[in-house]
Amino acid sequence: MNSIAKIPGIENVLLIVADMWRGDHLRATGHPLLDLPHLESLAAEGVTFTRHFTQAAPCGPARTSLLTGQYMMTHRVVQNSTPLNADFTNIALETRQAGYDPSLIGFTTTTPDPRRTSSNDPRFFILGDVMEGWREVTSFSNDNNPYIGYLRRNGIEAPLGHDTFWEPKEGPLGPSVSPSKVPAHLSDTAWLTNIGLDYLHARLGSKWFLHLGFYRPHPPYISPDPYHEMFDPANLPRAVRANSKEIEAEAHPLLDYYINSISQEGFFVGAKGLAADLTEEDIQITRAAYCGMIKEIDKHLERVFAFLKDTGQWDKTLIIFTSDHGDQLGDHFLFGKVGYFDESFHIPLIVRDPRPEADPGRGRIVKNFTEHVDLMPTILNWIGLPIPRQCDGRSLLPFCRNETPADWREQVHYEDDFRNCVTQQPQEMLGLKMDDCNLAVLQDEHFKYVHFAALPPLFFDLEKDPNQFTNVADDPTYASKVLSYAQDMLSWRMRHADRRLTGFSASPDGLVSRT
Repeated sequence: MNSIAKIPGIENVLLIVADMWRGDHLRATGHPLLDLPHLESLAAEGVTFTRHFTQAAPCGPARTSLLTGQYMMTHRVVQNSTPLNADFTNIALETRQAGYDPSLIGFTTTTPDPRRTSSNDPRFFILGDVMEGWREVTSFSNDNNPYIGYLRRNGIEAPLGHDTFWEPKEGPLGPSVSPSKVPAHLSDTAWLTNIGLDYLHARLGSKWFLHLGFYRPHPPYISPDPYHEMFDPANLPRAVRANSKEIEAEAHPLLDYYINSISQEGFFVGAKGLAADLTEEDIQITRAAYCGMIKEIDKHLERVFAFLKDTGQWDKTLIIFTSDHGDQLGDHFLFGKVGYFDESFHIPLIVRDPRPEADPGRGRIVKNFTEHVDLMPTILNWIGLPIPRQCDGRSLLPFCRNETPADWREQVHYEDDFRNCVTQQPQEMLGLKMDDCNLAVLQDEHFKYVHFAALPPLFFDLEKDPNQFTNVADDPTYASKVLSYAQDMLSWRMRHADRRLTGFSASPDGLVSRT
């Protein structure tokens, strides 16, 4: 690697997006055991945002907000398979104006606008495709064909589908202390990193924008040796939950639905039964596996960072590390990215601006609320491109200069849509119409308000009840607070409604534009 020529004067963008990485799984956000030396070295040279939230879950809605800079209420990608309106621009399309060829390793989980193509388009027969504007280097898609081919070529039995190669090497299926049967050098994380490095080698001498996506720590909860066994389940933080699933389910109809419907099948290869029935020991084994997957990503990021340094690109590259959304990991008897709890929506964010003007902010820990809608404006601001009026967020670069905008937000907003257009299960079990299956959250450091279209609201006093067990929405003591937050929620939605054309007006002097 030392023989590679140094590259002068180019400015690159590296957007690293993990899948289902919780915000509390960093040292900076309080995890007691998770040592991630390479991400921590990135944080030492950049800024860590400890109160960063995604706008939605699951992958499709979350990534759409990240890549379009819009709240879900505007882009309306409410599920993984919901089409994205082709009228909206995105970060890839915008950066092409500056001569970038934005390239994707991983996935965006985007379904095309059906008005612009045929219903027979193969993209409507998979969970999600690639958002317009991205050049696909390789995908880690629903059927995982490229990775399966790679495993087969290396002597690993891998039938079509994305389950069997995540089976444990030994013992029964389900939560397992045994690592996966695929060795570490052939894991999906190693494979995606290899492709990323191949891409970077190919782009030597020209500027680039790479979206490097990792599938992990997404389930199944298993990783290869040695990562799977790095953490003692007994030493990890315990799940935050009520004394029983029955007591937990009494908190709200939506929570009741999830506790009694989410199966283990989506989280462990070959597992049966409800996820809420997993034992405390099973949950700790799962949490150890989850930390192992994170540790593996950190190890492979070392390879990427070393390449950038060895080729003279480290100080020419804007690096953003984040995730699409979090994971309940047994908290409140839930698994996956569901509901209204912080565990599903609070995610990590580290930004390293290599320019000298960012030197005052290096190593900074920012506790202001930041959101996924801020990332598109940040990247465009760094490149020097205008920020489209559709964007709901703001650039984070002032924080990198050790500045804090005086008018920065004091609340965070996110949404969840729990309809299912295919099975209709949530609608039928909750007795709701499809368009009533949604919620919106407004949260600050003191209180959290959850508004449902057709279910009872929730209000939590975060100072007294940080784990959100006690709903005080009907407590007369909090009546004025609930009203105030409900009004703030309405104001937020009014301010952020689609405004792409609202700043234009015809006049006697012609078209007037105001932003």
